[in-house]
Amino acid sequence: MRLAVLALAAALAFQPVFAKKPSHSYSNTPNESQLLEHGRYQNSDGQAVHSPAHSKTGKAPAGASAQCGDGTYSFSTHRRGTCSHHGGVASWL
Repeated sequence: MRLAVLALAAALAFQPVFAKKPSHSYSNTPNESQLLEHGRYQNSDGQAVHSPAHSKTGKAPAGASAQCGDGTYSFSTHRRGTCSHHGGVASWL
């Protein structure tokens, strides 16, 4: 009986890897003054995310997660679909 209780306690304490939050986080509200375009879209989580945009300085704006093939910067919070319609991901930031 005691062994069964210990096994149950260990099972309840175990959290699968996929339940953990990612170690990175991106702001989906970049500084608009750094960007040329100002659109938004709703992601798969229902969150409003800034659409890919060109940087005024050519440098990665705060909160960007990737640079797209067409030179825009993405603020996507998921890798799947990032930079679609923008030439795919050129580099992850």
